[in-house]
Amino acid sequence: MENINWYPGHMKKTRELISENLKLVDAVIELLDARLPISSKNPVIDELVKNKKRIVLLNKYDLADSDITKKWVRAYEKEGINAIPINSINGDGLKKLVHILDDLNEKINEQSRRNKPIRVMIVGIPNVGKSSLINRFAGKRSARTGNKPGVTRGKQWINIKGTIQLLDTPGILWPKFEDQQTALKLAFVGSIKDEILNIEDVALKFIEFLQENYPTLLKERYKLENLRETPLEIMDDICIKRGFIQSGKRNDYERVSKTIMEEYRNGKIGNISIEKPEEEQMNNEQ
Repeated sequence: MENINWYPGHMKKTRELISENLKLVDAVIELLDARLPISSKNPVIDELVKNKKRIVLLNKYDLADSDITKKWVRAYEKEGINAIPINSINGDGLKKLVHILDDLNEKINEQSRRNKPIRVMIVGIPNVGKSSLINRFAGKRSARTGNKPGVTRGKQWINIKGTIQLLDTPGILWPKFEDQQTALKLAFVGSIKDEILNIEDVALKFIEFLQENYPTLLKERYKLENLRETPLEIMDDICIKRGFIQSGKRNDYERVSKTIMEEYRNGKIGNISIEKPEEEQMNNEQ
């Protein structure tokens, strides 16, 4: 599989935007994907935000393995970080976020003898759900949303119930992926545009992941009695089950690959987490 690198020009501008506007905010909300909290954590954000007060949200927890999400929350707690699983579509978890922001604003106002709304910057990688979060937060369509990375562009301030002001920023990746496994995981969840990838390679790698970690879900979704040895053989079986056959009795690998990735991203295959905290700890110790 070819190396994945994606750093559009607007992402360079976003980095500059975040850096320039940090001085205007009291805290930073970092939105991560609950299915892969490490790979969806942008090291550039760490570099830019530094010691600014930060709140971590684990979005799309409804698509993740609930047992693994609980492990992630405990792992963050051990590091003194309050991580909140949320669903930016239906608003699950937002009451806890509002409570934390209100408490923080009360402390800031008391210390600085002011009476102002708390100003918060929302940051995260593309397609992690920032615009959906803001729309749900505000109770109206305050920010543009889309199901493709890179929909939100430019700076937008959104007022929330008179006590919170949110600064939305476009999604930002980092200039180069040193670890291609990170890039592959981001490709799984759609944070890198499918148009720049070989979708068949991504789907084969994803089948391999399911084969090793969620074999039962793979068999149940595609009505497979058994899983054959290789991801390609499994893909062939899915083509047959779904009737994805081209003229000349050739399997339609492009169609089946797009279908598999779309069904994973929509939660149709099941609740699947890509990363576990114990695996990340092992990787750090090596």
